[in-house]
Amino acid sequence: MPDLVALVRNRLADLGERGRRRSSLLSRVPPLHDLLEWAARIGYGARGFVYLSAGMLILLAAVDLVGDAVGIKGSLDWLAMRPLGRVWMFLVGLGLAAFVVWRVLQSVFDADHEGTSRHGLSTRMSQAFSGFSYAALSFAAFSLLIRAPEGDPAAEGVIRSREQAETVLALPFGKWLLVGAGLVIFGIGAGNVVKAWREDFTEYLACSPETCRRVTPLARIGHVARGLAYLPLATLVVLAGLNSSASDVTSLGAALEAVERQPAGSWILIAGALGFIAFGAFSFIEARFRRIRPPRDLNPLT
Repeated sequence: MPDLVALVRNRLADLGERGRRRSSLLSRVPPLHDLLEWAARIGYGARGFVYLSAGMLILLAAVDLVGDAVGIKGSLDWLAMRPLGRVWMFLVGLGLAAFVVWRVLQSVFDADHEGTSRHGLSTRMSQAFSGFSYAALSFAAFSLLIRAPEGDPAAEGVIRSREQAETVLALPFGKWLLVGAGLVIFGIGAGNVVKAWREDFTEYLACSPETCRRVTPLARIGHVARGLAYLPLATLVVLAGLNSSASDVTSLGAALEAVERQPAGSWILIAGALGFIAFGAFSFIEARFRRIRPPRDLNPLT
């Protein structure tokens, strides 16, 4: 299998080199290695834009300047309803698709050289799950090019989540599948909190020690906020599965609204919004300073 991969890779490289020699237009196209690096940096920038948008909307909702809080998908719905919304969705969809390509290179082809140890495989599996989630978000952005939301994005998010829950509950063992989905969401949230304290975020940045020291708190705050934001949603999904009630399921934005209704909830929501903004800001820092090393040997076994 590795020999076959190497043969295909060498054949494609040979075809590319021939094309460059024969076409002046193709000769101006950067090498694939550079294109993949650009895709990764654009992807980090797109992720930063999405989280900055969501954080700002949550913050404005917490101080009653806009309607209900929205989650990540809800922020796309909100942007799609603004002037030039389809332009934004096209650019965000492309950027997130580029980020999915980078996640594939990280998880399948080990672009970050994590290896095949238990920790390395765990990291690559996390990157694979991340790739799936951003692929769904990219698809959602492109879907908004065809049909922009007409009503309240927060309400549409709840309706969409309950329809998905009803579909799951209709399946064999649907009750336990929904419980499992809630536990996965809980695991993602808890994993982000653990990562905030254990991860050395400067390891992947090509910046001066002083700059890295200053930006690391953004990463830690952002991961904690992102992780904690998922926990109320995970609890509601698990309860919905145990009760076999799709009406108990809600969206991330509605779960945050439920938090706001608790004592000191507005302050908690503001803290979460600032955490989302911090995560978005750190994504822009990664777009600029992250070490991007696209694998030259596309062999998933190495």
